[in-house]
Amino acid sequence: MGYYAKEPAYHHGQLPRVGILLLNLGTPDAPTAAALRPYLKQFLSDRRVVEIPRAIWWFILNGIILPLRPRKSAEKYAQVWTEQGSPLLVYATRQTEQLSKLLASKVSTPVSVALGMSYGSPSVASALDKLRAEGCDRILVMPLYPQYAASSTASALDAVWRLLLRTRNVPAIRSLRHYHDHPAYITALADSVREYWSTHGRPDKLVMSFHGVPRRSLDLGDPYHCECHKTGRLLAEALGLEKDQYMVCFQSRFGKAEWLKPYLAATLESLGKQKLARVDVICPGFSSDCLETLEEIAMEGKATFLQNGGGSFHYIPALNVGTGWMEALSQIVLGELQGWVSADADPETAYHEAQLSRLRAKALGASD
Repeated sequence: MGYYAKEPAYHHGQLPRVGILLLNLGTPDAPTAAALRPYLKQFLSDRRVVEIPRAIWWFILNGIILPLRPRKSAEKYAQVWTEQGSPLLVYATRQTEQLSKLLASKVSTPVSVALGMSYGSPSVASALDKLRAEGCDRILVMPLYPQYAASSTASALDAVWRLLLRTRNVPAIRSLRHYHDHPAYITALADSVREYWSTHGRPDKLVMSFHGVPRRSLDLGDPYHCECHKTGRLLAEALGLEKDQYMVCFQSRFGKAEWLKPYLAATLESLGKQKLARVDVICPGFSSDCLETLEEIAMEGKATFLQNGGGSFHYIPALNVGTGWMEALSQIVLGELQGWVSADADPETAYHEAQLSRLRAKALGASD
């Protein structure tokens, strides 16, 4: 087998397309220990995710974590699994489908959208193969993480770059770094909160919870902490909240090292002991609801708050496939595609030009 991957079939005269490669974290194929083991091994073997020296981490991962954690994680996944499968995959798939329809209604340039997961299925490789097989010679790579972090955004991009290293006919590539302060994203967040409050009333405090990362990441120059706080500030301003009406926290700690603070669990415990009548929690760093929001926040977080004397706990769902978010996502994507797509492109002219190209190629000896 050669170094380079096999190229997709190419036909002279085929219409070029623009591809959108949506990237997300990933999910196991089933809520079972057997399915969790390879998923966790792939996830926790990523140097972007765990920066412990490899030799030490190999023994921890294979000797302690993988023998014990899959069963516990499977129990958690089972609590949020749906008839359609993993919530993250269900929502991300719908986002892919709806974004494709929205873009088709906004631009006449042919566009394809594919979903790839950093870990698990569908893989980044399968998504990239799909776009290239459809003739995409220009591809926008969009990690669905609003705030940049090396352990999420950069890890997703790594998966693409590794594939391109072994690609002979490399397409033009653009990548989106973040959208934590994009006006359309902030508006979609604020609208989702207002819509929830219009039905359920308002809380004493709105807690904005972001996925945690080790404190060491901030000290080494990762901008994630700052971008989370900027999102929180902009969302609060859009909602007209005073400083004492909201706070930013971080969830999902792992291991004994210090992570970004304040920790969500400790915060909910404290707010419960203060006898707050109601706390609402939103997770602006997640484009889709998943294990970390549905189990860790809506279940564990609620239990922590109530068990410590709190009154009422509400989890405000992620943006998922809300109309406002899908419109915002299309705006963000189109902003990145300037010069690649047009609302005025003439499909008939493009087809005739492609056919002329095919005839010229055949005249020069091309087989197709």
